[in-house]
Amino acid sequence: MLFDRAQAGDLAVLVHIDFPEGDDREDPREFEELVISAGANPLALITGVRSVPDPKLFVGSGKVAEIKQAVIDTQADVVLFNHALRPSQERNLERELECRVLDRTGLILDIFAQRARTHEGKLQVELAQLNYQSTRLIRGWTHLERQKGGIGLRGPGETQLESDRRLLQARINSIQNRLKKVEKQRDQSRRSRTRSDTPTVSLVGYTNAGKSTLFNYLTEAEVYAADQMFATLDPTLRKLHVSDLGPVILADTVGFIRHLPHRLVDAFKATLQETVEADLLLHVIDAASDERDHNIEQVETVLSEIGAEQVPILEVYNKIDLMEHAAPGIERNDDGTPKRVWVSAKTGQGTELIGRAIAEILGEEIFDQQIRISPGEGQLRALFFAKKAVLNESYADNGDILLHVRLQQKDMLQVLTQAGVETSRFVPAPEKEFYEH
Repeated sequence: MLFDRAQAGDLAVLVHIDFPEGDDREDPREFEELVISAGANPLALITGVRSVPDPKLFVGSGKVAEIKQAVIDTQADVVLFNHALRPSQERNLERELECRVLDRTGLILDIFAQRARTHEGKLQVELAQLNYQSTRLIRGWTHLERQKGGIGLRGPGETQLESDRRLLQARINSIQNRLKKVEKQRDQSRRSRTRSDTPTVSLVGYTNAGKSTLFNYLTEAEVYAADQMFATLDPTLRKLHVSDLGPVILADTVGFIRHLPHRLVDAFKATLQETVEADLLLHVIDAASDERDHNIEQVETVLSEIGAEQVPILEVYNKIDLMEHAAPGIERNDDGTPKRVWVSAKTGQGTELIGRAIAEILGEEIFDQQIRISPGEGQLRALFFAKKAVLNESYADNGDILLHVRLQQKDMLQVLTQAGVETSRFVPAPEKEFYEH
């Protein structure tokens, strides 16, 4: 029988073990940021080195004794592991330590539970929590019904802990069905955007790279942005006008993290679908981070997992204000296509270059010339201004209006058609090609 866990709190002992995993290693600094983001107070960090995890306790008996002493000395409420634990290991550790034990996946789920704001986000968090908890339900866990709050015990799904697996599965099925309805609604919105030829640009990046700060700067939105892990969880969409291109839909999505648990990737596929269906990805990168290259690899791995590796990417190297000798600029591929933009979302340096690069990547032929329209063609003039395509306006001696307009060729044709103007008046018909047979 498990010990009686009658109280819950946020005083934590952290455990990080180094394994010979190479690229699969976990980062203790990132782990501490996760713990603080969850609202816990880390009191001690226990480290060690092992070749392989112990099948029963994950760590050896000597390390368990060291952790238990740290729990006693600090009066900690929970022990947090920077690794994925099997349910049996978690239960055995709790029995030995007489303290709540939570692994890395449970910690990330707790943060997600705090960050979810929309109906869809809460459903996704609950689904991930229930899938996670379903493997950890044993009779001794009925003690949890007396606990309120605490790391790993927050958010939707905590009232399900006393349910048996049959009721749990019924709840999981119910949430999955509701999420399918939400996904259908999202599909309808995407189809509507496709019909209106409005491209979608999705912000992706490692958590804490500055995505939401950049999103707010570009769209003048008020998305919650903070220097912490997973500050933004729910996707936010705003319309952004891009010079030489017109309106685009800019989507801010959840930040990625190394070894993002697969159950979270599965649960958030509806949200991440905004990334898969995007016309362009802005991969926001913390240019000042020591882990920059590794974080880029982690984002690319997640993009591959969700099927978005084929979407065109523009890298946005953010936080140049924290770097010496870094300046705003656009780097290009051999064919001249923008591949990287250096900016600071905090100060605004170089952010105008993002729109220019987006227009170059997504844009087509540009119509850029002065045209003459009569005073009676007010509708045509109004449509040009509505498209924000007028660079200059003047008047001829006879009263005609002279407009210097710049916009996509397809938008020019659309405006002329709406106004009932013959397109050949301003846009010459493409020359026909003749072939000898």
